[in-house]
Formats: sequence, C-alpha cells, structure tokens
Amino acid sequence: MTADVQCPACGEIVEIVLDPHGGSSQEYVEDCEVCCRPWSLRVSFREDMASVEVELAS
Repeated sequence: MTADVQCPACGEIVEIVLDPHGGSSQEYVEDCEVCCRPWSLRVSFREDMASVEVELAS
C-alpha cells in the first residue's frame, strides 16, 4: 500500500510505502527523498484505507 504525501519542508509530493501489518496505529520518522529532512509520520489504518499525517520531526 502506498500514499502520496507533501513534504512539509520542501513542498514536494513524495510516494511512501505503508505497512498495514505494523498495526492499526503507527508513528515513525522517515526522511524526505527529495530534501532529506526528517518527517514525523502518524498513520492509521481502517479496513483498506489509510490516514497519514506528516510534520517536520523535531
């Protein structure tokens, strides 16, 4: 499963891979593929849908 997210640092749209087998609610840090700034991601899964929130990691 994938999702398109907008980097809060550079504004680019980046496709990320989501793992629904990691639990219904996940939080982790991932770097932007374009500008390499770290993001804080919050992902929630319901049935076949995912909700993704992205902000700059502190």
